[in-house]
Amino acid sequence: MSQLLESAQTFILSNARLLERHLFAFLFHQGNPDRVRTALLAYQNADGGFGNALEPDKRTASSQPIDQEIALRVLDDIGLDTHIALQICEFLETVTTAEGGVPFVLPTVRDAPRAEWWNTDLDEPPASINPTASIAGLLHKYEIRHPWLDRATAYCWQYVEHLQISGAHDFLCLQLFLEHVADRERAERAFERISAQLLAGGYITYDPSTSGYVFMPLTYAPSPQKMSRRLFDTTTIEKHLSALANKQQMDGGWPISWPAVSPACELEYRGIVTLNALKTLKAYDYLK
Repeated sequence: MSQLLESAQTFILSNARLLERHLFAFLFHQGNPDRVRTALLAYQNADGGFGNALEPDKRTASSQPIDQEIALRVLDDIGLDTHIALQICEFLETVTTAEGGVPFVLPTVRDAPRAEWWNTDLDEPPASINPTASIAGLLHKYEIRHPWLDRATAYCWQYVEHLQISGAHDFLCLQLFLEHVADRERAERAFERISAQLLAGGYITYDPSTSGYVFMPLTYAPSPQKMSRRLFDTTTIEKHLSALANKQQMDGGWPISWPAVSPACELEYRGIVTLNALKTLKAYDYLK
């Protein structure tokens, strides 16, 4: 085991949530995926949706759209459970707007501490491409069949065909959708259009020494299989891989780049960020 990985393991075992500890064991030590799934299910509510601060920056127990994306990403790492995916779809049906997508956040978030970006003044917020497109993309990857996905797919196509992306988060969500939606020819045309918007819009930070909440090439291409990998040359990717490895802290973990809700929340998210950094380094065969 490399020193980098060994230090990261120490950090995760010392500080991360049980979910990330089991996921680390699965990804790097051939751990049991059932333990990951069991830890994940602790975040599921009676309505079939996931909540309970699965996304740590909002501490509400209520099921929120972003938590469905995170749950599906965990399942993507270990092998999707169709039954859980369909439960998520059933929950999403209850919060989908007339537009066909789900809101960025639901007003039930107000019952607990949260970061300011999770605030909403609207009792009936509109649909948002973030995280509708990400959720739809993960469901398409595993060819899930459900009426919610049909409506969400139509919403995503309408968005990508008629609107400009408004930021990096929108692009990342749409990329996941376009990577897995069935109509590949249409998806490739759409990706060419929105990636041109991304490149022209100043949404990519190329200097790896830049601090703060920025989006660098590896944010868009965390593995060679991502559609955005084609947007960056090999030299750029290698430079950012080296910089990512060098951002490991003395305690073995990677830092977050935004203000935390609380010290506990910061550690929870550092566990997630650390695991994501390791996944990226592994995907590019950078862990020796």
